[in-house]
Amino acid sequence: MSTHLTDHRFDQYNLPDSLLQGLNQAGFQQCTPIQADSLPISLGGQDVAGEAQTGTGKTIAFLVAVYNKLLTEPAPEHRKPDQPRALILAPTRELAIQIHRDAELIGHQTGLKLALIYGGTDYEQQQKSIANGVDILIGTPGRLIDFFKQHIYNLKMVQSLVLDEADRMFDLGFINDIRYLIRRCPEPTERLSMLFSATLSFRVQELAYEHMNVPKHIKIQSEQRTADKITERVYYPANNEKIPLLIGLIRKEQPTRSIIFVNTKRVAENINAWLTGNDMPPAILSGDVPQKKRQSLLKKFQDGEHTILVATDVA
Repeated sequence: MSTHLTDHRFDQYNLPDSLLQGLNQAGFQQCTPIQADSLPISLGGQDVAGEAQTGTGKTIAFLVAVYNKLLTEPAPEHRKPDQPRALILAPTRELAIQIHRDAELIGHQTGLKLALIYGGTDYEQQQKSIANGVDILIGTPGRLIDFFKQHIYNLKMVQSLVLDEADRMFDLGFINDIRYLIRRCPEPTERLSMLFSATLSFRVQELAYEHMNVPKHIKIQSEQRTADKITERVYYPANNEKIPLLIGLIRKEQPTRSIIFVNTKRVAENINAWLTGNDMPPAILSGDVPQKKRQSLLKKFQDGEHTILVATDVA
């Protein structure tokens, strides 16, 4: 792991003690390349548009910048408990949960309050987490807009805005929701904004220029350390050949764990029927699976209780 770290250290950045203690306790001393490149910019108050893959440390990069801003600058005058100081947008509930987990990990000594908002779970509990006071609001677009239109919170006091996996926002059709929320925040010149994306495509760059204050672009090359260990094969079967091919490959390779991605729940259910009928029952993960069951399925898959997982691409 050390080969993927730089010589830059978090204690070089004059961070607040409470944040630095959280980083140290979580085992974060040295920076990854995206952290080393982005933090001098974001900590200096300039917007960042970063091109970086998942697993590069981008979550800690933007969380450190958000925490630093909220801890070193006063809260806006006359701010109410239901007015977050930072908004972090993620395309999926899994990513939102991971961001929230990391934020708790490094920020538990800061005294700042977090709220996690996403669909598929209890409205009342999430409403309460905002009503009790929130500094950093983390969530997915759909439920956030739902709550916003019910006047459960407002964005007039946002000092920092983060858009994670912006390219996925486009892919999943959330971009109009994102624009709706961003336009309810203060002007770009009045907040620190950070955008991260696997690719800074034209449409992502257009979004950055439209809603950010002259962002500095950063690109981190993928080290391909995972791909080097993967053999990729492409098959071109006819529709009626796909299921026999899939079953044949599973029998031949006998994987300890495998994931089958499909584009609709209906296809997932069809594959489930075929695999179950051939004594290889899978677990199914689709967008409408309740959150508790979703997390339970993923844990069982990680633990090896389920060897085959069929998942829709928006799950």
